Formats: sequence, C-alpha cells, structure tokens
Amino acid sequence: MTETPKAKGPASYFPSIEKKYEKPIEHWMDVLRNSDTQKHMELVNQLKAEHQMGHGHANALVAAFLAKK
Repeated sequence: MTETPKAKGPASYFPSIEKKYEKPIEHWMDVLRNSDTQKHMELVNQLKAEHQMGHGHANALVAAFLAKK
C-alpha cells in the first residue's frame, strides 16, 4: 500500500484554503491571473482586502502562483 506524498511548501495550505473559502484553488489562480498587478505583496493584500482571506492563505496562493510563472 503506497501513501500519497504530502504536499510541501505553499501547496500544503491548499486543502484548508479550499475548505475554508469553498472555492477550488484554480478559482484563486484565476483571480490572481486577472489582477492588475503581479507584485507579491500587492496580490496578497488584494486577496486579504477583496476576499477577506487570512495572510497565511493569501501568501501561500500568491507564492504558488508566482512560482508557476
């Protein structure tokens, strides 16, 4: 029996983000893609201000988003 490897880094927050905000991660990636800025802290602050997201969750989403660019 093989175990599913645990997500590391920002992705480790994804299950709790999906549960708390009731939207899939791809929804948040779309929000970030459609933002007027691509600067880390501006994106974090946008998620916090416009979506009432906690700092840790917002930071994890932005870090994962920018890492894929």
